[in-house]
Amino acid sequence: MNPGSDLIALTLNGVRRDAMVDRRKLLVEALREDFVTTGPKVGCATGDCGACTVLMDGDIRKSCLELAVAANGSVVTTLEGIAGDQLTPLQEAFWDEYAFQCGFCLSGMLFSAQDLIDRVPNPTDHEIRTAISGNLCRCTGYDTIVNAIRRAASENTATSEGETEDGKSAGPSS
Repeated sequence: MNPGSDLIALTLNGVRRDAMVDRRKLLVEALREDFVTTGPKVGCATGDCGACTVLMDGDIRKSCLELAVAANGSVVTTLEGIAGDQLTPLQEAFWDEYAFQCGFCLSGMLFSAQDLIDRVPNPTDHEIRTAISGNLCRCTGYDTIVNAIRRAASENTATSEGETEDGKSAGPSS
């Protein structure tokens, strides 16, 4: 055992996992190298781009700003843990609206967008742009991302108001 390493245990995407991790290692590095996830990316290493975004204990975190040992005992969700066997409505909207290309920004965009939709069911374009402002995308120009988030929010609102995903009433027929 390396004297500069600690055993950390966390629940990663719903599964309890352990790894020996160098105390100086960033969470994004441990997730990729020791826990073998590829969703969080090392982009800027300063917390500015959002490529490393994860949920830790229910809060959005830039994993390039967290030491891995700080996540000991935490519940961490990466891009891989967002959906089960099928895409979420937000992921489907990103797919349908061509809101991603290389996928580098996807973790930050999806976590930020879902957080917004959970807090503001019918966000304005300004609210959407503000919510994703901590994430950089060099491929799409942001309009398709805003369209996807607007679409997912609108479908989520329609479904919660008693309509099915295809826009038809889910209530009893007359």
